[in-house]
Amino acid sequence: MPILEALGPSPHRSLPPVPASGRSAAARRLGVLPMPSLEWNESVARETAHLYERIKAVVPAVEWPFFAPYVKAINELKRERNAVILAHNYQTPEIYNCVADVVGDSLQLAREATKADADVIVQCGVHFMAETAKILNPDKVVLIPDVKAGCSLAEAITADDVRLLRARFPGMPVITYVNTSAEVKAESDICCTSSNAVEVVESLGAERVIFLPDEYLAKYVASQTDVKIIAWKGHCEVHERFTGDELRGYRESDPGLMIIAHPECPPDVLAEADFTGSTAKMIDWVRAQKPKRVVMVTECSMAENVQAELPEVEFVKPCNLCPHMKRITLPKILDSLVYLKEEVTVDPVVAANARRAVERMVHLKC
Repeated sequence: MPILEALGPSPHRSLPPVPASGRSAAARRLGVLPMPSLEWNESVARETAHLYERIKAVVPAVEWPFFAPYVKAINELKRERNAVILAHNYQTPEIYNCVADVVGDSLQLAREATKADADVIVQCGVHFMAETAKILNPDKVVLIPDVKAGCSLAEAITADDVRLLRARFPGMPVITYVNTSAEVKAESDICCTSSNAVEVVESLGAERVIFLPDEYLAKYVASQTDVKIIAWKGHCEVHERFTGDELRGYRESDPGLMIIAHPECPPDVLAEADFTGSTAKMIDWVRAQKPKRVVMVTECSMAENVQAELPEVEFVKPCNLCPHMKRITLPKILDSLVYLKEEVTVDPVVAANARRAVERMVHLKC
């Protein structure tokens, strides 16, 4: 069913403010640690060899002497800090495969955040993911290695926008994609991810819903359900750049090529896809189907992470880099653990309201 209406954001939204210089509250309470040695030597090579085996198909051997000392230091500091690293599927292979404790899409990371048996959570993703982890773990220290790691979707809508939509469509449930700020989540009835968006929409038993802020995900959901949807004209800057013409050109030159796409892509892209799904579902599809050649229409690093696991599958580009995800690096993760920065905080009142919407999603059976 086509969406009923797509409303649009005001011009530019700002990124989360950069904290003032100085130690975080967590650092003042728990202290900073000495910076470990980052020397590459035979001992480091030996201790990290098993980790390089995981990524040797996608990371050249010449790069490993730079990564390995950071990998060793981060894994040792995790134990010292009683910290856990949550990494999104878009993180680079050396993070995803070598230092992360939990990997997955937004839904998987949100669920795992509620189970984290750690004092410190380091979110290797973007800011809204770290906020979600803090919302679900108010008593834990939550860090993001770079506070400027934002998201075009989260910046596309504000809490004021949601309040105006509620006034315009009174009584209509508001479903908010997790790619939003804590303030927006606090104004919502329930959150969703691309993994469970259709199930969340249908779980409310409503004839009409407001679905925010991704217009293309809303269109995909509308094609899968009879529920009528009011959408918002927010877009992912990674996925909106793909085109159907681009993919048709790839298929014409290689008829055996399989194309799988993320539902944040425009409709003409999804029309060319053999499979559409969230990052987790795309990975599961490749594992199950093991295609000879595949185009994974999403962020570049995810294809590299899957290829590290399945080197027999050839991943044919295109792909687009997320500049925000790429702000997270091994040196910044190390700084987070040494200096306990950048600490993520959420206003307690906002967090309480947002927690209700997030937990309603997390506990939904779908």
